[in-house]
Amino acid sequence: MRKTPLIVSLLGIVLLMAGCGQEVEHTAAAVYERDSLPDMVSYGVNNLISDSGVIKYRIVTEEWQLFSSSGNPRSVFPKGVLLTQFDENFHINSFIECDSAWHYDNRHLWELRGRVRIHTKTGLRFSSEELFWDESRRELYSYKFSRLVTPERTLQGSFFRSDERMTKYVVTNTRGSFERADFGSDNDTLQSAPDTTKAKVRQQTVPQRRTPASTQTH
Repeated sequence: MRKTPLIVSLLGIVLLMAGCGQEVEHTAAAVYERDSLPDMVSYGVNNLISDSGVIKYRIVTEEWQLFSSSGNPRSVFPKGVLLTQFDENFHINSFIECDSAWHYDNRHLWELRGRVRIHTKTGLRFSSEELFWDESRRELYSYKFSRLVTPERTLQGSFFRSDERMTKYVVTNTRGSFERADFGSDNDTLQSAPDTTKAKVRQQTVPQRRTPASTQTH
């Protein structure tokens, strides 16, 4: 009786089982840094933002990334943003645009980068490579070189701070055209309110010539 076929069959089954046991499952590494991935991405956004029931500004952006699952919730605008700022009566107060922006929810802080531009209803124009907008303090500030153009003068400086309506501002290490009376102290700090600036008129006193007394010869 020939047992060779049976032995070959058993050997084939053993090899097949060994091959199945050595099979490797190809999987990708787990993603632990959830903070690096946005929870939501929106495109072509045109949205109104309100605060305490009052519409504060409008956001227009090509891409809006929302990170909300981490301890640092924030919004990221990698392709730039246009902010239209309104007053209490829903009148346009200013336009703010930049190349990229971040909004940190917990700190109520905007960080604008790139070509930052502001244009207000009073004709004031601001430009810099950086600008922070603190919504809690209602102020704007920058530690980069900034240029400020008003209907009265042009200023440039390495530090800028202003109220969020751009009516009262401070520029340090300034260069540009201004009046001496605008300085608040003896250092190189300029404080000004363009909407309340009054023209200065210098009064000059012209001395009068005295006519010499005439002499008479007797």
